Amino acid sequence: MAYVNNIRMFVRVYELGSMSAAARDQRTSPAVASSRIAELEKHLGVRLFNRTTRALQPTENGKVFYDGARNVLAAIAEAEADIIDAHKNPRGTVFVAAPLGVGRRFIAPFVPAFKDEYPQIDVRLRLSDRLVDVTSEGLDVAFHMGPLADSTLKMRVIADCTRILCAAPAYIAEHGNPADGEALKDHACLNLRYPGAQEFQWALQMPDGVKRYDVTGPFESDDGDVLTSWALEGHGIILKPVFEVAEHLRSGALVPVAVNSPPLPTQLVCLYPPHKLKDTKVQLFVDFITSRCKAEMMRQTGDL
Repeated sequence: MAYVNNIRMFVRVYELGSMSAAARDQRTSPAVASSRIAELEKHLGVRLFNRTTRALQPTENGKVFYDGARNVLAAIAEAEADIIDAHKNPRGTVFVAAPLGVGRRFIAPFVPAFKDEYPQIDVRLRLSDRLVDVTSEGLDVAFHMGPLADSTLKMRVIADCTRILCAAPAYIAEHGNPADGEALKDHACLNLRYPGAQEFQWALQMPDGVKRYDVTGPFESDDGDVLTSWALEGHGIILKPVFEVAEHLRSGALVPVAVNSPPLPTQLVCLYPPHKLKDTKVQLFVDFITSRCKAEMMRQTGDL
């Protein structure tokens, strides 16, 4: 088991590029992480990383060993799953990532109920609007909104999501209500921006087809809920999935704008590596959460 732990630590150090980051990921100390790598290097008789005061880089031997090490860990996980009566006694940890708005509204509220039903399965939920890398970050499941690059990940579509342009009445009273996308150049548009973001334009449905607009505004954030707060305060226009602003649309705190050029709809999907199809705890989590997420989304947006 110690050798397997050493391999697991090596893989995380390689993927995260940091001994301390890998230690946090494996819930141990940097000293233990360093010791495990040293033991592995001694066993193999080669150096796996070149270490300097500023960087940690894999050696050529480290690069070769990484691919085999990942296969070993995958084989061990599959073998363990095969011998565990997972349907009767599922256990382990599911590592999950989700966008902030989706996670707060439709995933986090159901995690305690999932834990009640499967008490030996723990959930580690990370919320961020940045683009995550499922493989390199060691995730079992990632919820995602928007277009996807080509990927080997398996995908389950949860819901088609209508999007809307909206602003506070105070903003409209001061600046007017743009008729369509062509008028947005004269308005303050609040953008979601983060490292790795793929959508830096607003894709709107015009009478002659879809057009993409480079919009600008005084503020940007990598947190979608921050943008909503700014819009509520009258600072500009936001492009949002309807479910994220449904309560504000009902109350009148936000109102639709540029209604002649609605945004393209998007999809909420669930992503997971192909080998996770055999991992019962991941299957159970995905089935449990996605069904409730879809139902709750429909409930919140049904009258809009």
